[in-house]
Formats: sequence, structure tokens, C-alpha cells
Amino acid sequence: MLPAMARPARSVMLSKGDRDTLLMLRRAPSTAQGLALRAGIALMAADGVSNVEIARSLDCSLPTVVQWRRRYAERGIVGLYDEAGRGRPPTYDQSVIDQIVATTMGPPPPGVTHWSSRSLAERVRVSQSTVCRVWRTHRLQPHRIRSFKFSNDPDLTEKITDVIGLYLHPPERAIVLCADEKSQIQAIDRTQPMLPLRPGQVERRTHDYLRHGTTTLFAALDVASGVVTGRCYPTHRHQEFLSFLRLINRTYPRRQIHLIIDNYTTHKHPAVKGWLAKHPRFHLHFTPTSASWMNQVETWFSILTRKAIRRGSFKSVAVLIAAIERFIEHWNDHSQPFVWVKTPEEVLAKAIRKDNSDSVH
Repeated sequence: MLPAMARPARSVMLSKGDRDTLLMLRRAPSTAQGLALRAGIALMAADGVSNVEIARSLDCSLPTVVQWRRRYAERGIVGLYDEAGRGRPPTYDQSVIDQIVATTMGPPPPGVTHWSSRSLAERVRVSQSTVCRVWRTHRLQPHRIRSFKFSNDPDLTEKITDVIGLYLHPPERAIVLCADEKSQIQAIDRTQPMLPLRPGQVERRTHDYLRHGTTTLFAALDVASGVVTGRCYPTHRHQEFLSFLRLINRTYPRRQIHLIIDNYTTHKHPAVKGWLAKHPRFHLHFTPTSASWMNQVETWFSILTRKAIRRGSFKSVAVLIAAIERFIEHWNDHSQPFVWVKTPEEVLAKAIRKDNSDSVH
């Protein structure tokens, strides 16, 4: 009799449905590594690849290839999954797990806003580690909370379609700018010098600080190039917005300008409307109410805050403005546009509020 390794390989035949399922298991990032390997063995076996070549290609042992090739030939895709082991039985049955999940999603103990693993373990009479394992398995995170806001704009669909249309299909021979103001930027000065970063020690600063005033940054982001036009003002009234519009007018002469802005009252002041009437090459596009996140300049404001403002120490408003201007200059030297990837339909699917009978009021 031939040794096991020298016997002819067992033939494997795949149905079309099995091939599609095996390809999905092989390629899906959420598939366990062991199951993905077995799916690869079955696919290569069905293509007539020898056991030795399969082992070499998938970087596994020959006995592994033989075992899972045989299991698939005998039992199909079901045979590729692990069988129930003979280890220690579960400490808690399904009813206890269901109780942990139901209690977690129910009202918290009196006087607190949410369950902790310890308080829930005490209520259900299990260990804290058991509660944590169940939470991980069921993806429950009672210690976390996220905010949301649905827009009540009656023209929600039209505005979303209009703004995203400018991102995905900008008009030819025209400039698309995302403009807004970042108001009340504080010139904060730490009460003592910051301690620099060292090996084994993060940068440190005092928790208390002195305020030296504020400034407001008006900025316009060119959607096509990522270049930012910005200027700081002491306030953010319609007069400052008009001054910024004049700056844009000088920066981008002779071309049609599509300006994406939010619904702030300053942007709709009669003086602003009068100036726009005299400059017909300016076309305003408003984001929906409570949806300023659609304005790409907000993303740039976030980068500015993280990289140039939040960890800075400024002894005066002038120093703060100088830091902002340096950041803009450096950004424009290496500017890259942001890439919008969502279609209006994809955004609307999440932006329109749906009735939910499970909502807590």
C-alpha cells in the first residue's frame, strides 16, 4: 500500500454556488484565517492543483492540505468549519447570557446614567469578566455615547444634491469654493513654559492658562486644488464677510465662482445680497441646516485646530494670527484636494430621519 502522502489526490468537484461561497470566504476580511485557508485549499483542489503545489502556495503543511481536501470532498462547505470541541462546557447557559444582554439594554441602576461592568455583574450575579466577554461578543458598549443631529431643512434633498453635485461634477471653467468662518479662536497662553517631548515622557503643559483675546478666521477652500484663502478678523459680522468676499473676488478674477456656505444669518444680510447682485459671477450654494459637515472647509478647520492651535501657546492675538497664517502658507505649498466619495443617494439614506419604535425619549 502506498504511504498516505503518495496516494493519488482525491478529486474535488465544485458547484457554482459552492465556488461563489468559497471565494467569499477566501476574500472577506472578516473571515477567520483558518477558514480562509481551508476555502483556498478547496478552490485550488477543484482547479486540479496538486497537494504539494497547494501546500507550497498557501504556506501550509501537506497533511493539512490532505485533511481539508478530504473533508470538503466528503461533506462540502460544512466540513470546512470546526466541529464542536470536547473541552469544558460553558459556565453559564444561554439564559444567563440573554439576561446580561437584556439588562444592559434596559434601565440603569438608580442614580446613574448607564451600566458599568461591575454594577451589572452584581445585579446578574456573575463575574465582571463574564459581563465584559458578553459585551464584546454582542458589541455592547454602554460606557460610550455618540451624538447625532437630523436636519429639519425643508429643502434637504435639493441642497444635498446641489452641493454633492458640485463636488462630484464641478462645472467647467469655474471655481468651486467651500467657505466659512471659524469664530472665537482663543489666544491661550500657558502659565508656565511647556516641557518638551523626551524619551519615555510626553510633552507636558500646565492645566491653567491666560486668555489674551480671540480672532475669527474666514477661509475658502478651492475644491479642485485644496488651496486655502484665509484672513483673520476681530469679529464675524456681515461687514467682515463682505470684506472676505472682496478678497475672493480679487484672488479669483474673471471666472465664475460657486461658493458653498452654511445658513448663518451674516451670509444672507441685505448688504451681502446687494453686493452679490452687483457681482453676478458669484453663485451661492447653501448646505442644509444642521449639516455644515458637508462643507469641506470644516474638514480643513479641524486639521488647522489639531496641528496649529490646540497645542499652541500664544501670548497675544497677533501671535495667534501669525501662527494661523504660517499654517495656511505651508498648507498651500503642499495642498491636495479632499476627495468626496458619497453620492447624494448614499448621504440621503442616512440623513433622512426614520421612524424608530425603539427610540428612548
